[in-house]
This record gives sequence, C-alpha cells and structure tokens, in this order.
Amino acid sequence: MNRNSKLAIGGAAAAVITVVSLGAGPVLANNGKSSDKSVTLTAVLSELNGSGASGTATAVVKNQKIEHIEVHAEGLTPDAPHAQHIHYGNDALNECPTLAQDANLDGRINTVEGIPAYGPVVVSLNTTGDTTPASFLDVARFPVSRDGILSYSRDNIEFTDVAGTGYPGAGGLGTAKQIADSIRDGEGVLVIHGLDYDGNGTYNFSDPEGGSELNGDLPAEATDPAVCGVLR
Repeated sequence: MNRNSKLAIGGAAAAVITVVSLGAGPVLANNGKSSDKSVTLTAVLSELNGSGASGTATAVVKNQKIEHIEVHAEGLTPDAPHAQHIHYGNDALNECPTLAQDANLDGRINTVEGIPAYGPVVVSLNTTGDTTPASFLDVARFPVSRDGILSYSRDNIEFTDVAGTGYPGAGGLGTAKQIADSIRDGEGVLVIHGLDYDGNGTYNFSDPEGGSELNGDLPAEATDPAVCGVLR
C-alpha cells in the first residue's frame, strides 16, 4: 500500500465506528478532576493481535483541549503509516480489548470488535489538520513508523462534540465538555492501528485476514489494532 495514500471509506463504514451500539443503558461518568487545571495522563501501550509492538503515551489535558500529547512506540510495521486515535464511550468498558471481544472467533480483534471495550473514536491523532473522528482513516496525515519506531507529538488539540458516544439524547451525542471530562478522569483509550500479519513488510490482503471490515477494498492489516493503552 502506498504509505501516502488516503484510505477512503464510505459513510456507512464511518458510521459504524461512530455510532455502533456499545451495550446497555448509559453509565454517566464521575468527573472528579477540575476542568480548569492541567492533568497529565500516561498510558503503557501493549500489543494487540500479536503485533509484538509496545510503547508509551503522555497527554496533558486542560478544559476542552489536549495541550500536549506524545506517543512513542516500537516494534510496529516498519516504514508504514499507522492510524492512531483516542477512543471513549460513555457505555463502553473504556479498556483495551481481549479475545473475549472476538465476535467471529477468527482469533484476532478487528477495529469494530474492539469498540465495546475501547469505545468509538473521539480524537484522531494525526500530524496536521483536522483531529475529529472524521479524519480517523486519513492515513496521509498519520505518522509513519521509521524502521518500526513511531514518535509523535502535537499541541492544542480541541475536543469536539461526537455522536455515538453513548450519552442520553439524539444520536448518543457527547459534548466536547463531557468527553474531555471523561478523558481527564482516566477513561480514554489510545489505540494505534496497522500490523503485518504475514511478515512480508507491508500492508496487503494477507491470508486468512483479507479485507478490512471497514471497507473490503482495504487490507485488514492496515486497520486492525496493533497496540492499546488506557490514559490514566
């Protein structure tokens, strides 16, 4: 796959990521940290799907903004783009998935199967431009792992209102404040996607993984989660 190409997905696939049902009735967050004070959150990133990757992340959150975030990971598919996001759902588990979420029993967790655990995308951690869920697969703006090592930092990322986050009301809309408060309270999950199942050094339609559940024209290798950690 051309690492500078955009993984275009249809509106239906984007809607799956944003508004997929996360379970029973909403559980309102207990927002115990003052929003006008900077809170520093850290995550230890552990492998998913046998990627062998690992890393760390640090985020400084104040009010409805990520003032600064850094992500460092190694062992990723080398010289390939890696979509990465902060996930959160008011009625998600807000934790990293396990094979308990492997709904089709194929031995791996795809992006949609992980949503009951980590929730939908609320922030796209790309290098430039829009950081809303609308950019969740615009791979041309996500970081590339040089020799399998990813180093990323960005300042002043604003939280936005996001539908499908499991709050009461039309479309399960979560406001920027509700989402920011929950991230500050340690309920955000950072996920990096993209791994090389067949070991050929690039994203392709590996067997038996094949196409992505988000869009059959894309390889599952490009969209499956590779590492995950909770920002606490």
